[in-house]
Amino acid sequence: MSTLSIDRHDLALLDALQRSGDATNATLGEAVHLSASQVSRRLQRLQEAGLITGYAALLDPAALGLDVMAFAHVVLERHGGVRTEAFEDGVAALPEVLECFSVSGNADYVLRIVAPDLAAFSELMMKRVLRLPGIANIKTDIVLGKVKQTHVLPLEHIARPGRPRRGVRFTVS
Repeated sequence: MSTLSIDRHDLALLDALQRSGDATNATLGEAVHLSASQVSRRLQRLQEAGLITGYAALLDPAALGLDVMAFAHVVLERHGGVRTEAFEDGVAALPEVLECFSVSGNADYVLRIVAPDLAAFSELMMKRVLRLPGIANIKTDIVLGKVKQTHVLPLEHIARPGRPRRGVRFTVS
């Protein structure tokens, strides 16, 4: 990966954009003290470099009738090969599974799942998730309440001098 230099304006732009993804270039420019055309050029460069991977509207699951959220800790029978790929492909095909992480520890995967209610969650687990190939065990945790959830990534570490970065070099200007 080639080295990308980002400055304080880029960091401010990334921070403002992830807090308000629907902001216009003019609005972002006001927030980071750049012109709309400068913002446009910087956004294009940051997208091409892979720092910005896309744009999306954040929807409220409860407002859309998805009142149950759960985390499923999945242990596979065996690791690697066709069984693992088949499990991952099966998970990818389930729209109720919002995220799937391969993890270390007591489980092999952690899934974040949403459903309209407990009956729908139970049916999803029994008829679709548990039938995925290679599963030895699943433990689920039902979310009782949300303490914190954010999509905003911390960026302060980039500005700290003397810390190596993969593909990103911070320059002060």
